[in-house]
Amino acid sequence: MGNTDYDLIILGAGPAGLTAGLYASRSKLKTLILDEAFGGGQLALTHEIANYPGVETMGGFELAELMKKQTGSFGCEFKTGVEVTGYDIKGNIKTLELDGEKKVTAKTFIIAVGGKPRTLGIPSEEKFKGRGISYCATCDGPFFRDKNVIAIGGGNSALEEGAYLTNFAKNVTIVHRSNTFNAQPIAVEEARSKSNMSFLMNTEVKEFQGEKKVEKAVLYNNETKTESVMDIEGAFIFIGYVPNTKPFEGILEMNKWGELIADVNMNTNIPGVFVAGDAREKKYRQVVNACADGCIAALEAYEYIQKAGHS
Repeated sequence: MGNTDYDLIILGAGPAGLTAGLYASRSKLKTLILDEAFGGGQLALTHEIANYPGVETMGGFELAELMKKQTGSFGCEFKTGVEVTGYDIKGNIKTLELDGEKKVTAKTFIIAVGGKPRTLGIPSEEKFKGRGISYCATCDGPFFRDKNVIAIGGGNSALEEGAYLTNFAKNVTIVHRSNTFNAQPIAVEEARSKSNMSFLMNTEVKEFQGEKKVEKAVLYNNETKTESVMDIEGAFIFIGYVPNTKPFEGILEMNKWGELIADVNMNTNIPGVFVAGDAREKKYRQVVNACADGCIAALEAYEYIQKAGHS
């Protein structure tokens, strides 16, 4: 296999990547975690975590920082704010190009890139991004104090983040295209308990209108087949995530949604390349199973190196 800079490079510093770094470093693998942002992934943007074992309730950013600190304490290295501009991962030595210049090499590679918010895909959405349209309640909620906003979606994120927005907004209206939620009952119960939260079911947003910022939403009721216009001062979109796997198209096997396909031990179709977290094809996406993915991927990377005789 030859000499490499690291035993393992992990791309992504969310819960999956940080857990992988923790287990790899504890196994005495020389490990580097890369992230184009500053770590934490979507966890860092979540206002409250209440379903992580052993943690009754904690802010997502705080939990991410604790994970990062713990991982670093075992010698794992971090490079944040860096862009990976090239990949050569098919051979025994995995090579990544950083910021179009420096190259780093490793014996194994874990992809833990997570995803980005899914968009509605309507033209006016792009126009009003940052001008009333947001995908992060934790980031932008305080800017909508005493305003009337809508939260689009019907899953856990929409209801939990919508409930969080009620701490700032005058009124939050959940807009959901179905007549039932696909969120956990506790999330639905909490949302319905908010006095300044209302619900528009069987309803889709067809367009946003406004001058310099979003002012109206054109709504379509898919049950009555009628359109209406609603005055709004903000719109938060929570309709799922798109995996950040585009750079691996044609290299790694993925499904039609861009999720990387792996076996139960996180092995991809390329030996020595593993995937963990929300970038992987799976049904449930929670912090706890992202961490489990990261653990398995790191242990598999360790075993791969041991079997190859390159420890």
